[in-house]
Amino acid sequence: MRITTTQASDVAALLRDAARAEILPRFRQLAAGDIRVKSGPLDLVTEADEAAERRISAALSTRFPDAMILGEEAAAADPSLLEKMAEAELCFIIDPVDGTANFAAGVPLFGVMVAAVRNGETIAGWIHDPMGDDTVIGLRGEGAWVQSPDGARRDCRVSAPAPVGSMVGAVSWGFMPPERKARVLPRLSRLAGTLNFRCAAHEYRLAATGGAHLLVYNKLMPWDHAAGVLIHAEAGGHSSHFDGAPYSPRRHTGGLLCAPDAASHAEAMQSLLGED
Repeated sequence: MRITTTQASDVAALLRDAARAEILPRFRQLAAGDIRVKSGPLDLVTEADEAAERRISAALSTRFPDAMILGEEAAAADPSLLEKMAEAELCFIIDPVDGTANFAAGVPLFGVMVAAVRNGETIAGWIHDPMGDDTVIGLRGEGAWVQSPDGARRDCRVSAPAPVGSMVGAVSWGFMPPERKARVLPRLSRLAGTLNFRCAAHEYRLAATGGAHLLVYNKLMPWDHAAGVLIHAEAGGHSSHFDGAPYSPRRHTGGLLCAPDAASHAEAMQSLLGED
């Protein structure tokens, strides 16, 4: 099956509904007991994450009754769901609040991400910005665009290719193993600039709309990347795992680098990760 533009707009609307009903009313209103630590100080879950995931999951199940629904918080409670996702014919993967550390700290930089994955291949992606009240949508083979609640659309396009010395990129090095971290960190000065939003949703939006050249990640949970990689590709970009293999939401290790095209991707890969 494919996701039609009408269905894509409907999913964007349900993400907006969840954000307005469950996320925004809790922004800067969380009590201490509403925030819990999962694996580390930047891996948090809040009442907003859980309530939004329940609402989005229910809405998607109504619209796509035969699809598997995989939410980040459900997978945290039952890791076996990741294995079931790999076998599902159609699966919707939900990150109810990407950038939870920002959200919990009262920083207005967070998003809602959903990907539709068919037999292991991402066919649609959505990144909703609750604060900006719009959604980036990507459909495999049909492009990517920013869509407003009234249906107005603005096409996405990655930045023009640039040499490494002129690239601005989001490089998430915190989850890299020590040997990779020791290689990458001294080389960041080869870039024109780096950024870290603590929010993959907004980093993917930035790259897909031409605001940054480069994205580098090490930890690859599908709710963080499946939607963004598709949107970036549909906006004209090129990405791969560090070993050169195409991105797969079934693969959760091996790193990821996204750049404007294949040539700049190869140059950035060699400059940041290759042998000198």
